[in-house]
Amino acid sequence: MGGWRRRFDPSASAGVPAHVTVLVPFLDVARIDTAVIHDLRALFGRHSPFAVRFDACRRFPDVLYLAPTPDQPFRALTEAVVARWPEAPPYGGQFKEVIPHLTVAHDQQGQVLDEVETALTVRLPVTADVASVSLFVCDGELWHPYAEFPLLVA
Repeated sequence: MGGWRRRFDPSASAGVPAHVTVLVPFLDVARIDTAVIHDLRALFGRHSPFAVRFDACRRFPDVLYLAPTPDQPFRALTEAVVARWPEAPPYGGQFKEVIPHLTVAHDQQGQVLDEVETALTVRLPVTADVASVSLFVCDGELWHPYAEFPLLVA
């Protein structure tokens, strides 16, 4: 999947690894202090780790993505962060419904998306264990890991 993302998802070359977004945009980096980090650690620590399976390609306009099953744990993480920071709605409030997804190709024409989907479908399913949430920040050009928060801290 990494090769497809590097070729067809501009965020990959900006330092963003394959992921399912919990919340973007979050707070401006100037607002992320020790209290925010503490709150995020506590918030994510209340959620259990989970297994996820990506077994289907789906689309938004000009986007090909993998759909996670189950998607409810991702939705619950997003809802928890938004409940704590309502001033940071998902995608700036641009969409009525947030659909958890792993972007493979973005800003591409339909024919490119068709080709990537055909090649990717035979490699599915992809499985993963989700045990933490990473916070990335952007310096204006590239994204960098800032903090990592384990799920269900005992």
